[in-house]
Amino acid sequence: MHEADVVTQRKRKLEKIIEAGFDPYPHKFPYTHTVSELVKQLARCAHDELEASPIHVRTCGRLIALRAHGKAAFAHVSDGQSRIQIYLKKDRVSERTFELYEFLDIGDLVGVAGEIFRTRTGELTVSVKELDLLAKCLLPLPEKWHGLTDTEIRYRQRYVDLIANPEVGNIFRRRAAIVRELRRFLDERDYVEVETPMMQPMAGGATARPFETFHKTLGIHLYLRVAPELYLKRLVVGGFPRVYELSRNFRNEGISVMHNPEFTMLEFYQAYSDYFDLMDLSQELLTQIVERVTGSRKVEYQGEVIDFGRWHRFTLFDSILHFWNLPTEKPSPTDLKNAGPLRKILDANQISYVPSMGAGALVGRLFEAVVENQLRHPTIIYDYPVEISPLAKTRDDDPSIAERFELFVGGIEIANAYSELNDPEEQRRRFEEQLKRRVAGDEEAHGMDEDYIRSLCYGLPPTAGEGIGVDRLTMILTDMRSIREVILFPHRRPESVE
Repeated sequence: MHEADVVTQRKRKLEKIIEAGFDPYPHKFPYTHTVSELVKQLARCAHDELEASPIHVRTCGRLIALRAHGKAAFAHVSDGQSRIQIYLKKDRVSERTFELYEFLDIGDLVGVAGEIFRTRTGELTVSVKELDLLAKCLLPLPEKWHGLTDTEIRYRQRYVDLIANPEVGNIFRRRAAIVRELRRFLDERDYVEVETPMMQPMAGGATARPFETFHKTLGIHLYLRVAPELYLKRLVVGGFPRVYELSRNFRNEGISVMHNPEFTMLEFYQAYSDYFDLMDLSQELLTQIVERVTGSRKVEYQGEVIDFGRWHRFTLFDSILHFWNLPTEKPSPTDLKNAGPLRKILDANQISYVPSMGAGALVGRLFEAVVENQLRHPTIIYDYPVEISPLAKTRDDDPSIAERFELFVGGIEIANAYSELNDPEEQRRRFEEQLKRRVAGDEEAHGMDEDYIRSLCYGLPPTAGEGIGVDRLTMILTDMRSIREVILFPHRRPESVE
């Protein structure tokens, strides 16, 4: 039957329900148990036990199966996590109740009251005495909806996806558990959770292209934040030595299996610390979260087992030499520090780059091409070129190297951290370098933030800061290849209208 015909048929049923005096959209349904509670609490109750001590329940959910057998009928009701069978017999319910049942369709939301029993096959079942329609499902669920796989429908109509694929809900329950454990870990260590502006007069804290808007009353351009970093460090200046934010960030850039224009980050800052302190903290944090959320230090991701009991650390330069797998000859450590040899290496291996890039940015491109995908078990890569780390403090023994690290799992960058630059004059110089790149055409270059520099003039203590991608961490812990699978409503192009 064509979908339009099904919709027409369901609307006619709705009209008949109303004509029969039923309220198709009641205000509430008082229940004693959710379906999941019944399934869990009565899992070990045998038939004889339920028969000897009848349990009267009121429960509710969505009809996911309907079967009529003359004067009796069976159906299944789901609350999105568990399902339970319901049974109606014509001589045990009122005529009106059985009449209502005959108007129902798969997808309708119902409430039932009755006693629990087990069938001959051992299935937990509600012997229905009362039946209420709670909401009519006017649109049919997709054909073969029990295995809905069309990603366009799944992402655009997540509500249908959650009905058709109950396991999808488990992804987001696990995501909620991850966020809860992140908070717990930091709260237990005296971090303070804060909220900073999502609309900012300057897009700062990361090198990224922002979304822009305009505030009519103030008469100013505003940007959706690309990162909360500069505001959080202002708070450290103001006397919050340990601070964090679970922030929604927005970047007007490409969409891929790893990138969504809107994403969630955990950013935290710890005063009187450096990047080595956060390396140790990150290892403890992620190992603990994996254990608490999954029950093990080992998780399966895309066909391989990732062991959060096996951690590795390399400098960025050492990692390129250690993981070198390109057909050309392995470069020398000196080659990796000079723009000329690096351009030749990138050209020889057909790795793209922007001509204006200096040696630091070029070696960053080489790292991305050679190393990233090989970092399967948790790996910390540290000591990045200062050219690609405009907000990080440099090493005392090598001013070309920033005290920065990134954390990779399953070939995915999960976290970025560094010892924060707290010298206002050096910060100004770095911003000026970024402005030169912007003039040269780099749309992601950082702007000049005079107020942030002013805050540094009041004194930012030695501080280490880190950002962890919540979406990507969820991908690893739910075995999802695409970021769209772990974001409830990922951005899509508008539907075409005929």
